[in-house]
Amino acid sequence: MSTRKNIHSGAPWESVAGYCRAVRIGSHIAVSGTAPVGDDGEVVSPGDAYQQARRCIEIIENALREAGAGLGDVVRTRMFVTDISEWPAVAKAHQEAFGSVPPATTMVEVSQLIDPAMLVEIEADAVVAET
Repeated sequence: MSTRKNIHSGAPWESVAGYCRAVRIGSHIAVSGTAPVGDDGEVVSPGDAYQQARRCIEIIENALREAGAGLGDVVRTRMFVTDISEWPAVAKAHQEAFGSVPPATTMVEVSQLIDPAMLVEIEADAVVAET
């Protein structure tokens, strides 16, 4: 039986909502929907979908590293945007991070995220060799 490793970000809402940043079981890593929040807990780059997407991917990369993986191990991403007309900016950040190892992906427009200043949220799944 594979062991479970929970990766916590330290965000205060993890305990409120009962989740963690990522979970690794065996070779599979699931990274929760990741919002563009800075170390100070504030939304980064209000109004800039590209910079927000870059921040989401940076947080995802940190969680993956803690789980023993990297962006090259990602097999699936899901991007949630509040304005689909911003898709080129979000896609640019995604391509920069994953262009050499493109995962399966989805981008959908949602009516809103938890904070009105958030334009994008991204989640990811990765597969690595079991250790």
